[in-house]
Amino acid sequence: MEKLETKYGLPTDITYCVKCVMSNQRPASTQEFKHTAQSKKVTLHIDSEGVCDACKVAEEKEKIDWKNREEQLLKLLDKHRKNDGSYDCLVPGSGGKDSAYQAHVLKYKYGMNPLTVTWPPILYTQYGYQNFKNWIDVGGFDNISFNRNGAVMKLLTRLSIENLLHPFQTFILGQKNLAPKIAAKYGIPLIFYGENEVEYGNPIADNAVSLRDKSYFSFKHLDEIYLGGVSIKELKEKYQVRLSDLMSFLPLNADELEKSKIEVHYLGYYLKWTPQEVYYYAVDNTGFKARPFRTQGTYSKYNSIDDKIDDLHYYTTYVKFGIGRATYDASQEIRNKHLTREEGVALVKKFDGEFPDKYFNEIMDYIEMKPEHFHELCDKGRSPHLWKNEGGTWKLRKPIWESP
Repeated sequence: MEKLETKYGLPTDITYCVKCVMSNQRPASTQEFKHTAQSKKVTLHIDSEGVCDACKVAEEKEKIDWKNREEQLLKLLDKHRKNDGSYDCLVPGSGGKDSAYQAHVLKYKYGMNPLTVTWPPILYTQYGYQNFKNWIDVGGFDNISFNRNGAVMKLLTRLSIENLLHPFQTFILGQKNLAPKIAAKYGIPLIFYGENEVEYGNPIADNAVSLRDKSYFSFKHLDEIYLGGVSIKELKEKYQVRLSDLMSFLPLNADELEKSKIEVHYLGYYLKWTPQEVYYYAVDNTGFKARPFRTQGTYSKYNSIDDKIDDLHYYTTYVKFGIGRATYDASQEIRNKHLTREEGVALVKKFDGEFPDKYFNEIMDYIEMKPEHFHELCDKGRSPHLWKNEGGTWKLRKPIWESP
């Protein structure tokens, strides 16, 4: 049998979880700055019985003593609570359902004084921006919205697509690294994210992350950092980008980090996190509204809807890993017992890989890329072990609906 080329460091054999609809081609999220299209990745682990790590975590959640976890949360909050009017925790987010829930619960249920921080979308959707405004105005929160250099964001977005076929690579880095820098600047000791990344099979198991223990929160050598698949040196020399205009995308430097005593925690470790219930809470308490139409590539309306490039990002995950937005959504809802696996498979077959044309031309105009070039990059980005071309049409070699 012909051995097919495998890109992105993915496993050669394609295996699907027997409980959800996710495959072992799903890469774990990473904060690697030295990131190229061929870099080795850690992917979702599926055991000998066919069960993925994310489904195991979902099963373990049913055994957790959530009352005890909440007591742990109260002790943590009491440790950091301030009564002098200053901020005692920081919640990064865009005003989507997750960050709206986090901030509201911390402030109004537990009496904390959160500062909310936003790394704005590359291209706001109208309804996404309204949700952001409602988060601040209806929910009632102080907020810092960091507006980075727009020309550099545009350049890095284009380079991320050209070199990595990853529209969100540099956006994610900036988003992740903003919170610790703002916390350090304002002397805020506690950062809260929402769901622990282990919920999705990523190899992060702790409820708390010490910034000093996470290398991606700091840097020592600029020469080791790549953004959009391009070295800092090349960005400066070839693209004439000033280092000062790149700093917002980078983490704290090592010296600043050494002085920091910031703790990072996941609220989903302490409170049982069910996305659908989080959505209803955000609707009731912060004026959050779902998308006024179905999201292309999936069946849902309320997940990741604030950026016009979001839909294109999930299309590129379908191209690179054979995993589209419907697979992500259905797997999550199967684990929360809102869908059966059979229903999930049907939804994946119907919606995964649907091309997101609603904002596509606007995105191409924004990054100054010809649509034909984007499609060429997609064709080049398909791993032969996942895809075959039949009569000019790309098809998955082993789709879940044809797998045992």
